[in-house]
Formats: sequence, C-alpha cells, structure tokens
Amino acid sequence: MMERRGMNERIQKLREQSVNAEPHLSIERARLVTEAYEKYLGTVETPILRALTFQHIMENKILCINDGELIVGEKGELPQSAPIFPELCCHTLEDFDVMDKRKIIFFKVNDEARKVQTEKIIPFWKNRSMRKLIMDRMAPEWIDCYENGIFTEFMEQRGPGHTVADGKMYQRGFLDFKKDIQQQIARLDGLHDEEFYAKKNQLEAMSICCDAIIAYSKRYAAYARKLAATEKDEIKRADLLSIAANCDVVPAHKPETFAQAIQMYWFVHIGVTTEINPWDAFSPGRLDQHLYPFYQKGVADGTLTRESAKELLECLWVKFNNQPAPPKVGITLKESSTYTDFANINTGGINADGADGVNEVSYLILETMDEMKLLQPSSNVQISKKTPHQFIKKACEISRKGWGQPAFYNTDEIVEELLRAGKDIADARQGGSSGCVETGAWGKEAYILTGYLNLPKILELTLTNGFDQVSQKQLGLKTGFAEDFKTYEELFAAFKQQLHYFVDVKVQGNNIIELLYAKHMPVPFLSIITSDCILSGKDYNAGGARYNTNYIQGVGIGTLTDCLSVLKYNIYEQKRFTLKELLQALDDDFVGHDSIFNLVTNRTPKYGNDDDYADQIMTEAFNLYHDEVTGRKTMRGGVYRIDMLPTTCHVYFGSVMGASPNGRRAYKPVSEGISPEKSADRKGPTAVIKSASKMDHIRTGGTLLNQKFTPAVLAGDQGLENLTALIRTYFSLDGHHIQFNVIDRKTLIDAQNHPDDYKDLIVRVAGYSDHFNNLDRELQNEIIERTEQSFA
Repeated sequence: MMERRGMNERIQKLREQSVNAEPHLSIERARLVTEAYEKYLGTVETPILRALTFQHIMENKILCINDGELIVGEKGELPQSAPIFPELCCHTLEDFDVMDKRKIIFFKVNDEARKVQTEKIIPFWKNRSMRKLIMDRMAPEWIDCYENGIFTEFMEQRGPGHTVADGKMYQRGFLDFKKDIQQQIARLDGLHDEEFYAKKNQLEAMSICCDAIIAYSKRYAAYARKLAATEKDEIKRADLLSIAANCDVVPAHKPETFAQAIQMYWFVHIGVTTEINPWDAFSPGRLDQHLYPFYQKGVADGTLTRESAKELLECLWVKFNNQPAPPKVGITLKESSTYTDFANINTGGINADGADGVNEVSYLILETMDEMKLLQPSSNVQISKKTPHQFIKKACEISRKGWGQPAFYNTDEIVEELLRAGKDIADARQGGSSGCVETGAWGKEAYILTGYLNLPKILELTLTNGFDQVSQKQLGLKTGFAEDFKTYEELFAAFKQQLHYFVDVKVQGNNIIELLYAKHMPVPFLSIITSDCILSGKDYNAGGARYNTNYIQGVGIGTLTDCLSVLKYNIYEQKRFTLKELLQALDDDFVGHDSIFNLVTNRTPKYGNDDDYADQIMTEAFNLYHDEVTGRKTMRGGVYRIDMLPTTCHVYFGSVMGASPNGRRAYKPVSEGISPEKSADRKGPTAVIKSASKMDHIRTGGTLLNQKFTPAVLAGDQGLENLTALIRTYFSLDGHHIQFNVIDRKTLIDAQNHPDDYKDLIVRVAGYSDHFNNLDRELQNEIIERTEQSFA
C-alpha cells in the first residue's frame, strides 16, 4: 500500500477501501420502502405514511461496520452502495442496463436487484412515482422546453434540497426534539384551528421519526458489542466498544465528546439522505465551529489529542466518500454527471457574533482535506475581512497543489446576500454556501434549486422567431425575424419577451411540482432539524421552514454576453456585416465564413477583459434575468431568486444548440458559471475578476467563477502571495466565489490520451471536483480549453 503523508494505518486502509470499491446499485431501500407502502398506504395520512416508511427502513436496513472505522453508518449495505428511490423515480430495466454498462459514472447492477425490480418495485411504483406524476401533469410547452434544452428540472428524479445543518443537533438530542414535538401537539387547538388535523399528522410523523433514528443507533450499539464479543484484537475490540458507547448517547441525547459530535452529525446525515434523495445531499455547515467546543473540552480533560481529533475527521471524510450520488439517467444525468453528491463543508468565516470564526479545528479540517484528497466531501473556506492571513495562505497552499479543493467564498458578501433576502442578522452570520455555491440560512431555510435555464439558447431562439432549428419545433414566441430588427434595442426587447415567456413556463411547472411534493412527499425527519417546522406544524416541503426560497440557475452568461456584444458592435454599430450574413454563417457553423469568424472571435469586445463595452452588456443581461425571476412567489410562501452556476449542464446545453454569434461552434459547451467564454479572456486574471465584479453578486444566491493556472505561475512564495491577493481583491469587490484548476494543458491532453497513467488526476469542474477520467470527452475538452491565466 502506498504510504500517504500524515495518515495512520487505520485511515490508509479505510481510504483505500473507499476509493477502490466499485460503485454499485443497492436494491435494499427500494424493497423496504415498497414493503412499508404495501402495508400502510391508504390506512394512514401521508405524513404518517412517510414516517412509518422511514421507521421501517431504519429498523431493518443492513448494518455495516467497516474494519477499523470509528464513525458508523452507510446509506447502502457497503461502501459505494447507491440506494434507489422508487417513490421519486421508478427505474426501468433498461435504465439498470444503462447504469451497469456505461463507461463513466456507472453503477453495477446484480441479478438480485434486477429480479426485485422486476417482480416487486416496478409493478408497485410504475404509475405512482413522483416522476410519473410530474410528467403526466406538465403542459405540452413545458415538456417541449424540458426535452429540448431550454431548462432542466431538479425534482424530476430527486427530492427538494438544499439541506444544511446548523448547531441545534449538538445542543439537543432527539429525545429533546421529541419532547418539543409532544408539547406542540398538546398546544394544538382542535376547536378553532382549521389546520389542526394536518398539523397533528405532521407532528406525529416527526415523533415517529425521532424514535426511528434512535432505534437505528441502538441497533448499531448492539451490533458493535456483538462484534466486540468475538474480536480477538484488543485495539479493535476497544474501538467497537467505543462505537457502542457513542451510539448509546447519540442521537438520543446531545453529544458530549468530539467523537459523539461527529457521530451525531453522521447519523443525521444518513437519516436525511435515506428519507428522501435531496438535491443536494445534506451538509454539515460550519463544521469547525460546531466541533470546536468538543475539541476544547477533550483536549482540556486529556481525552482527546490533536492527532486523534484529526483521525476522527479523516474517518468522517471516508464516510462522505463512501456515498456516491444516487443513480441518475437521461437529462438529469446530463445536467449533473458525477458521483459527487455535493455535501459541502464550510470552514472559517465568522461566528454568530461577527467575530473571526477561524479556530484550531479549522486548521485540522484544512489538513484533513489535504491529506485525504477525496472527491467527497467538497471542501471550501469562507474568507472574511477578519480572516487571518495565515489561514487563507494555508488554503491557497492546498489549492495550488492542483486537485481542485478548497474553493473560496466571500463571507462578508454572503452575509449581505442573506440580509438583502430578508434574513435576520444572526441567521445570516450562521449561514453560508452549500452544494456548488448556493447561499442559505443553514438549519432554518429550505432553499430549493428547481433547475437550470439555458440563457444562450433563448437568444438563439430570438434570432429564429422562436423556432428551434435543432429540434425543428416552435419552442418560443414569434417575436419577429432577426433580419427585421432595425436596432439592437429591438433585438434585446425581443430577447426580453422570450426570456419572460420561458421563465413563465418554468415557474408554472414548478408550482405544480411544489404542490405535488408537499402533498405526496413530506419529509418529517428533515423537518425535525429545520427551525420552525415543529413550531408551525408544517413540513419542510410545505413551507414549514423559517425561510423558503426557490432558485432558477442561469447558465451561460459569458456566452450570452459575447453574442450580444457581437450583434450590437458588428451589426448595429460598426456595420461590418449584416444579420442575414451572420445567420448564414451560423447555419454553416462558420465554415466558409472566415472573415466573419475572425471578426466575432478576435475583433469584438468580450466579457472577462475589464472592457466596459462588453461588461455593460453583461450587467444589462444579468439585470434582465435577475428582475425576471427574483421576487416571484412560490407555493411554499417564499420567493424566487437566481443562482449563476452550471454543474455539468453547460455541456448539455451546448449540445442542443447550433453555432453562436460569438464564434462558438455548433454543439460545443456554453460558458460555465459566470466565467468568461473559453479563450475570450485574454488580459489576465485581474481583468477577469474586475469584469465579474461588475455583476451585482449580492442580488443573487450564489455565483461561480472558475480560473485556471499552470503550476509554474503559482510556484514559490510570490506565486502564493499573488493567488492570495487575487482572492482578497475579488472579495473586496464583492465577488461571491472563486476556485482554481492548477494544471497545464499538456498534462490534461496527455491524461485524455493515456487515461491509465492518470487514474488519480482530479480537476475542478464547476462547484465540485472530479476525477478527470470520470468526465466525458466533451467536458474534458471544455476544461482543457479554459484560458491558462498568468500574473505576468
């Protein structure tokens, strides 16, 4: 076994097991869910049904204690087992074959799983799954937009996210939560409250879930003692008895030790992600700040050392990495083609009182992510004006090693985002980013991503009178033929009409989906740990959280900006060629139109170069999108906001588009996040951040900026100081987020051509990192083609 710096033998073995295990589909959860529904469906109200289903799973799922681990709990039977959720998406046998046989992001499917799916799961769930309910109820125009790349839909195969923990689970156990629930039931007014019965059902469902998670831990305590009774190795026996003792305490009671605090979080993580399949996975929020009191106590009383604390953190990292994102198919796979399930750990930032939040555990987490070098959990650092230089420098040292972590977030800007969105100052200070870059008030907000919107394709349809030349369908409004627009303002007005129409279609569909989830898929376990759900007697999916926000994620702002710049600058101002000539060049994918191609690619103002001409167009397009979405009402009593991020959707969105006015070839990816179009940013990283900062990030719920450097550019103390200064400068301009690939083009091309020689190569994709070999060729090419920046 290859020795890894800093890891002890225990962690090396656990890491190797996690990395080398083959991702495979687990049929166990699907079987247990079906058993529960067959027993209870029609006999109890839906919240109780969902709670009894959760209880059935937690009381019967196979337990797993991997050799040497100190933190226990798996979503499936083994590491890299991926459960499926037939109540959300009932996979066909053809889906199973695709999962099993695809070359990347595969899940091996055994004969037993196929047999159970055929005989038990499909007959029961084929016409009951949320995917079936959703698709049957969507309007024809929604279906056309979804199938042809105008937008995607997160809840088509996964449950609502985002779900992030605050500190309550470290101060209270589930017996305490159950007491709160029972007291709230006692306060219900059955004479005057018209929602009495619904609230009673919801609260009783939460109470059942408290019992279920406690039963799960008791099973683990008994199992650990059973293994200890026959274990001959004294160290392993002691570890198993320690696990049992921890499971005796949490989650029934509040944790008392560092190990119990981690185990408490992990049991809750398993509970949330077993109850439903949330997009994104549950995240621990400010893990360093939550764990710090336990660390201080353990060190003070001599029961914990710095090294033993780090060992426990590294065990937690392995647990995250053991859980691949549940299998996806079709468009949902295309928008997020990765095993990463987007659990995102924030480190640093500020405390609830506004003071610097960096502590000793913050540095332990940096060391842990550096030593483990695992895809999961995604790790980031929050940087505020108060963050010590030593901390950001240490994070930059890890980042320049070139495996894509950590990402960097602007704490001060995040707090401003949350305040502008109506959050209390205390809640804002304790919030942050999760998933890729999305901002929320942790433990108190249901901030749900509903899907990506293809901004460049909407412009493409504006140029073709709403007719999609790829699908040969009339997807948009008939706003006129592009050749007839006499001014840029007329063209932009037509784009505005198209954008309004497509957002209307998206939100109308969202409204139906939101109501379906509130009715059919309550999440009483998650509701227990989300502030105000107990108080209100309402479910997380039905507006019970303190704050409720929906997001539509805009994709391709860089491509959109440069296309608009080409149209405005070359056609309406400089009159270098006509719109008719440009449209012909687009139809021909620029073949035979070298002059036009040169003008649009090399002699037109582009976003990412601190060029006010292009950047003003960007801000106009951004403001239009922001104003079109933000403030719309949701069905849960909240409002809509926007994020600017793509996951892998920028590749999919490009694949359903012809050539673009900015010189982008047909079917190639559009720009990702708020990053400039590939190779359009030619004046260095400082120009990029100055362009990006002209967007009002504070009016969003998150923006994503990727930058790429060669290792030589960041070498030595000067390279490190340059990177640190770049981050500080961007954040002083109210940038939300920035992350880095530190690798040269030659290495990436060699890795593409000789994948067996680069099995461990990790790159930053969007809001996550992934193995280069796990990316399809188009996404590999997109990363290769990103501009290599230099400070020279």
